[in-house]
Order: sequence, then C-alpha cells, then structure tokens
Amino acid sequence: MATESLTSVLHGIIKETIATYVSTLLLSLVLVILISSQKNFGLFLFITISFLLSQAFKQHFELYKEMSEKANKDYLTGLNNHGYFKELFEKEISIARESGQPLSIALLDLDDFKKYNDLYGHIQGDQLLRDFGLVLLNESGVKDYTVARYGGEEFSILMPNTDETEAYQFLNDVRKKVNDTYIKGVEALPYGCLSFSAGVAQWQNDTYNISELLNKADEAMYFAKAQGKNLVQIYQTQLKSLDDSQSFEKQLEEAEQQLKIFLSKDIYTYRHSKRVFQYAVDFARKLELADHERKLFTLGALVHDIGKLEIPRDVINKKGKLDPHEWEMVKKHVIWGKEIISTNKELEELIPLVELHHERYDGKGYPYGLQGENIPKLARLLCIVDSFDAMTTERPYQKTKSFEEAIQELRVCAGNQFDAMYVEPFIEMIEERYFLKIDKELAAQQN
Repeated sequence: MATESLTSVLHGIIKETIATYVSTLLLSLVLVILISSQKNFGLFLFITISFLLSQAFKQHFELYKEMSEKANKDYLTGLNNHGYFKELFEKEISIARESGQPLSIALLDLDDFKKYNDLYGHIQGDQLLRDFGLVLLNESGVKDYTVARYGGEEFSILMPNTDETEAYQFLNDVRKKVNDTYIKGVEALPYGCLSFSAGVAQWQNDTYNISELLNKADEAMYFAKAQGKNLVQIYQTQLKSLDDSQSFEKQLEEAEQQLKIFLSKDIYTYRHSKRVFQYAVDFARKLELADHERKLFTLGALVHDIGKLEIPRDVINKKGKLDPHEWEMVKKHVIWGKEIISTNKELEELIPLVELHHERYDGKGYPYGLQGENIPKLARLLCIVDSFDAMTTERPYQKTKSFEEAIQELRVCAGNQFDAMYVEPFIEMIEERYFLKIDKELAAQQN
C-alpha cells in the first residue's frame, strides 16, 4: 500500500515537472526576445521569473518530501507503517547477508488491549497505542533500532547488528519499563499495569525470506501469550512444553481446565500459574528429575496457587501494603488450596507442593515454619520457581524486577529463603533458556 501511494505521488510530481520544464522553455524564448529588444527590462524580467520558478521547484520538492513521509507513516502513532517497515526489513536483510552481521526482528502485542478498549472506548484506546508507541520509539532510539506499528495493537522492532540474545535482553528491559510506566486506566487490566508479549527471531543464512523470519517471531510471540503474557520469547525450533505420554498430556489438560474454571475471576493468578508451570518443566529437565517426580513437580506448579480462589478480589488486587488481617488471609491460600486438591484423589500427591511452597529453608516461612530438608524437595524447588516469577512480573504491591535483578535476589537469599543447592542450577537454566549473560563475580560484588 505504501509503495503504491509513493508511486502515485511520483507520477504526479513527474507530470508537474514536465509541465514546469515546458513552461520554462517557452518563457525562456519569450525572455530572449525581450532581452534583445529591451535589455535592462528584459534582464529584470528574466531574474524575477527565475526566482519565481525556483520557489515553485522548492514547493514541489517540499510537497514530494511531505507526501513521501505520509506514505511511510502510520496515521495514528506516527511510527513507520507496515509496508514501509517491510521495505526497510528487505534492505537490512541484504546488508546482513553481505556483511555477515546479525539481524533480529521482534513482534510485540499489547496484552488485553481489547479489554482496555471495551472499558474506555476507542479514543482512549488510540491514545494508549500512541503512548506505547512513544515508549518503544524512545527506548529503541538509543539503540538506533527501527520501530513500526505492524497492525492493530501489534508493533515491530528491527534490530540490526543485534543477535537474539541481545535482542531478548533489550526487550525484557523494555518490558520492565512498560510495566513501570503509568498510563491512564491500565490499573483495570489483569496485571494492573500495561504489558506486552513479544517474540524474537534472528536471521540465519538459510532463512528463505522476510516472511519466514516474521512467522518465526510471530510463533514465538504467541507462545509467550500462551504462557501467561507479559513475557518475551526467543524463537526455537521446538516451543512445545512437553514430549511426554498421552496420559500425562491428558492429565495436564484436565488440571489446566480445572484451574481455568476455578480462577476465571483471577486472570493474574491463572497466568502466573501458567508461567510457573513452564519454568518447572524446564527446571525439571535441568535437574534430570525422575519421571514420577517430574510429573508431580510440573502438575504441582500448575495448580499451586489454586487456594487463592478463596481470597476476596479486593485483597488480591490491593495496591498498597496489606494490613495484618489481610496478610493472614493471604497466607491461608495454601491451606485452602490443600482442601481443594484433596477433593480429587488423583491429585493427592500434589498436596505437599500446594501446601508447602511458601515454607522457607531457614524456617521462617508458612504455614508451619518447616526448616531445611524437613520441607519436601519438590516444595523447595517450587519455592524458587514461584518466587522468581513473582519478582519478574508486575504485582499490585511491588514493581517488576529485571531477570538480572531477580537472579541477584535469588543469590542473596540462597540458604535463607531458598535451598542453596538448587539456586545455581535454576539460574543456569534461566541463563540457558533465555540466553542471559550474567557476570557472576560482578553480581557477587554488588551483593
């Protein structure tokens, strides 16, 4: 569409230019005659008309620039539009192919934008898109990245000289920045803040065309959505969570359906549980847990917070610090979760994970104040996973930490809140899966 618009503009300019040149030629002939008959007056006329023509040419050039820019820009946000972005993408692909420099692409989708539109109307929804686009433009400008509105509530970022690791770290920092940026009305969204899901893909030598790369970024983005939103995901050849038996898949599906029904009014807890489940899948692989342990761990991660069904919504979504009465109510979710799980005989083995995932290694946790290895192993693992997601995702009573900040916090609390034996393996898993490069010595010095 942008190319067609630009073509029509060029066509019009050429027509006008030809007409101008013909007019100039005719006027020049007239002026030659004037100069030959009226030397001074003819010269004055020639200079005057030359000046007027130069102004006309300048106006034509400015018009061309203005129309070109309009053809390349999104009317609402002022960012590059979809068509122009693809043109720039093609150019960057050619440069990357010739130079061997890395090139990454990211697709971002605003979480729960439809809900925001339904609550506040399209005018405020449009303003949200403009505000979000401005944040992306400012953050990307520092890196000299190209931002575009890809369509609807989707945006794209073109990142030359950037591999997927750097792209992921950049976007995760932007995600934190967006979470912490207040925009009118976002407190009504499930996370109580503005958030997005993003997918990253890096150009490879065997990439056929830009469509293939965009499809990979799109697939990664939807995987991030499926894991609970407010996430950045790098494209991998296999984004499936599990490769287990059909019976376990069925059991997982049933557990998730049950969870979805229970937590239909608390989308935050549902999404949190989905993310904790995914971390648990990866952590179980990292630790090479036995098959039965792995199944219990991942299922327990999926349903660990189901007791929050019994907590009033105004307490769950409270912005400020909880008062003592409210905090005692929140702590009871592990007991209520145990009671809910106990109604299903097939899930009885999950009770320790549901009931004890807030116990601390130093004995200062709840509900029983168990200490050290008196806490079941899988509950100790779940405590690490659950805490990491809580730190890196926006909550009403705390700001988001970056992955790097959360990793430092895990190390600080190793041996106190968390079993130190499993903290470093979890951090290694995060670094491997999310391609983070954490300087352990620097982190230790900062702590």
